[in-house]
Amino acid sequence: MFKNIAFLLFFVSQFIYSQETIKGTVKDENNQPLLGANVFWFNTAVGTTTDENGNFSIKKSLESNFLVVSYVGFETKKIEVTSTTISIVLKEVNTLKEVVVSKTKKGTEHSLYKVQNVQVMGQKELLKAACCNLSESFSTNPSIDVNFSDAVTGNRQIKMLGLTSPYILIAEENIPSVRGASQAYGLSFVPGTWVESIQITKGAGSVINGYESISGQINYEVLKPVNDIPFFLNVYGSQDSRYEINTHFNNKFSDKLSSTLFLHGNTRQNRNDMNNDGFLDGPIGKQVNILNRWQFNDAENGIVSFLNVRYMNDEKQAGEMDFNPDTDRLTTNAWGSEINTEKIEISNKTGYVFPEMPYQSFGFQNSFQSHKQESYFGLSQYDMHQKSFYSNLLFNSIINNTKNKFTTGLNFSYDDYNEFVAVNFSRDFSRIDNSVGAFFEYTFDNLDNFSLVAGARVDNHNRLGTFVTPRLHIRYNPWKDAVIRASAGRGKRAANIFAENQQLFASNRNFSIFNTNGKLYGLNPEIAWNYGLSFIQKFKLAGKDAEVILDYYRTDFQNQAVVDVDHSPQEVLFYNLEGKSFANSLQAEFSIDLMTHLTFKTAYKYYDVQSQFTRGQLERPLQAKHRVFGNLAYETHIKDKGQQWKFDITYNWLGEQRLPYTQSNPVPYRLDEYAPAFGTLNAQITRTFSSVFEVYVGGENMGNYKQMNGIIQNDNPFGTYFDSSMIYGPTFGAMYYAGLRFKIKDKKENQKIEVLTPEEE
Repeated sequence: MFKNIAFLLFFVSQFIYSQETIKGTVKDENNQPLLGANVFWFNTAVGTTTDENGNFSIKKSLESNFLVVSYVGFETKKIEVTSTTISIVLKEVNTLKEVVVSKTKKGTEHSLYKVQNVQVMGQKELLKAACCNLSESFSTNPSIDVNFSDAVTGNRQIKMLGLTSPYILIAEENIPSVRGASQAYGLSFVPGTWVESIQITKGAGSVINGYESISGQINYEVLKPVNDIPFFLNVYGSQDSRYEINTHFNNKFSDKLSSTLFLHGNTRQNRNDMNNDGFLDGPIGKQVNILNRWQFNDAENGIVSFLNVRYMNDEKQAGEMDFNPDTDRLTTNAWGSEINTEKIEISNKTGYVFPEMPYQSFGFQNSFQSHKQESYFGLSQYDMHQKSFYSNLLFNSIINNTKNKFTTGLNFSYDDYNEFVAVNFSRDFSRIDNSVGAFFEYTFDNLDNFSLVAGARVDNHNRLGTFVTPRLHIRYNPWKDAVIRASAGRGKRAANIFAENQQLFASNRNFSIFNTNGKLYGLNPEIAWNYGLSFIQKFKLAGKDAEVILDYYRTDFQNQAVVDVDHSPQEVLFYNLEGKSFANSLQAEFSIDLMTHLTFKTAYKYYDVQSQFTRGQLERPLQAKHRVFGNLAYETHIKDKGQQWKFDITYNWLGEQRLPYTQSNPVPYRLDEYAPAFGTLNAQITRTFSSVFEVYVGGENMGNYKQMNGIIQNDNPFGTYFDSSMIYGPTFGAMYYAGLRFKIKDKKENQKIEVLTPEEE
C-alpha cells in the first residue's frame, strides 16, 4: 500500500512539474524578432525554435535550469531560467570567429555505414582505464581479450576472435608497427596518452595494409600536432610502486607547420610478492620513450605530411626476489631474467589531394625501424635485432562517378633478422626477408543502403613465394538503424616462433622443431581463411537509446605453425599443422543509455578454438570458452567552469580454461585439467576541477582474485618441472592507483566560441 501511495505521489509530482512551460521571445538589438532561433536546455536533447514573432514555448526540464539560445550570425547565450516568462536579446557579430561544434560522443562508436566491421575507441574510452600503454587500453572493450602471458615478465597479451596478437595486424596510422621481434612486448612500448583513437576491425582487413592480417586489424592514431594543445601532463602512481609520467609539448610554428614532442618515462623499483611464491609479481625496471612528431598542412595545395622520429629504451628485470643480475646472471645462484630493448624508428607519410579533383589523391608511407632485444631467462638466452623498412604507395580515384572508387598501389617490405636462441640447443636463426607486392581495391557504394569492398593483392616473398590475397566486405542496411555485414578473406604470414612465444623461455621445457623442409625455421608459412557475419540494430527501449550487436567469425587454418605444449610438460614442439585448426567466435553485445550520461554495456562471448596436437584434436590451452563482460559508466553534467565527475566500473568473467598437460609430472607439480572460472572488477573515478585539471583514482582486480599456482616448481626453478607460462588469471591480487592530468591550452583555444548543440546520438 505504501509503495502504491509513494508511486502515486511521485507520478503526480512529476506530472505537475512536467506541465510547467517556459515561454519567451528572442529578438536582436534592434528589437526585431528572430525567426528560427534555436532554444534548448543545456546538456540535453530537448529544444525548440522560435516562430515568425520570435516566440517560443518549451516544457520545463528536469535536467537543467539553463537555456541555450543560438542563431546564425549572433552570439550564443546561455541563460539561467528563474521564471516562466523570459525575454532574450542576441547580439549580432560582425565577424564570425572560429566556431567549435561540440557533440557528445560515445567512448566507442559502431558505424552503421562503413563497409568493414569497425569500431572506434576515442579518447573518452581510453581515459576510462588510465591506460599507461596500448596493451592496457582494451580493458573496457569487449572485443579484445587481455591476458597475462606468463608469471615472470608480467607481460599482457591480447586476443581477437580467440587468436593471439600475431594473427592481428597491429598498425600505427596504417603502417604495420607491432610485428616480428616486437610481437611479445611491442604494445607496452606505446604510451596510452599518445593515442588519439583506436580502430578495431574484425575479420579480414583491407588488402592495402598487407597480407598478414588473419583475425583482424588494430590501427591506432597518434595525436596530431595541428590539433594538440601546447602542454599536457599525466602523472600516474600505483600501489605496486609503478610510476609513470607523460608530457606533451606542442608548438605551432605557422599555420602550416606544427610539432609535438612526446616524452614518456616509467619505473617500478619495489619488489613485490603478494602470492608468496618467492618470485616478483611484476618485473622491476624502467622505460624512456621519446617521440618527435612533425605535421605539415597545406590545404590550399592539397598536401599533408607527417614525420615521426622516435627512440625507446626499456629495461626489465624479473625472477626470484633475491636475484641479483650482477652476481647471478646466467648462473644457478638464483633464477632471474633481464629483457632489455632499444627501439629506433623514423617514419613519414605524405598525402596529396588534387585541388581540382578532390576525389583523387596520392599517399606515400615509409617507415624504418630498428628493434633490438637482449634477454635471458634463467639459463636460456634470446637475442633479437630486427631492422625493417616498409614502403607503401597508394593512389585513390573514381571510376566514372563517386559510387565507384578504387585504391591501388605498390608495397615493399624488408626485414633483417639477427636472431640467436640458446635453450636446450644454441643456434643462430639470422635471416633476411623481403617482399614486393601490388594491390587493387574496388569500392562500390549506392549512397543508400548497400556497399562493398573487393580487393586483391599479389606479393612475391623470398620465403613465402608468390601468392594472391583476396578479400571481400559487404554492407547492407535492410531497414532503419540496422546493418548486416559479411566478410571473407585470406591471410598468409611467416611465424616468428621464438619472438611470438617468449613466455615459454620462462620454463625448463626443451624446444624442438619437428619439420626441416620449410623455409621458416624449417616450417611452412601460416595460411588461413576468415569468414564473418555481423548484425547491428539501434533502437529505442523505454525511450532510451539502445544497441544490439551480434558477431560470428570463423577462422580456418590451411597450415599453421603449431605450438604444442601438451605433448609433454617438459617439451614444447613446433610443427606444421596436420589436421584441423580453427577458431569459432560468437559475440552478443547490448548497450543502453539508461539516462543522460549513464551508459550500460554488456557482452557474452563464446569461443571454440581447436587444433590438432600430438595428443589429438584439443581445445587451444588457456582459452576460456565463455566470457562475460559488463561496463557501467556515468558522468555528471559539465558545470560552467568545467567541473565534472566521471565514474566507470568494468566486470570481466572468464569461464574454465583448459590447462596444458601436466599429468606425467610428480603429483605436487600437476595442474587440474581445467582452471576454475573467475571474475575481475576494475573501477575508476575521475574528478575534473576545470577544463585543464583533473585527478583520478582507480582499482584493478578489486575482488583480489589471485592464481596461487602460477609457477610450477617455484621452489626449484632450475629443476625439471619449472614452468611459469601456465597463467590463466592475475597473480598480483588487487591493485590501486591514482594520477592527475594537467593541460595548458593556447589562447585561440580559450577564445573559441563554444556553440552548444543538443546531444546527438
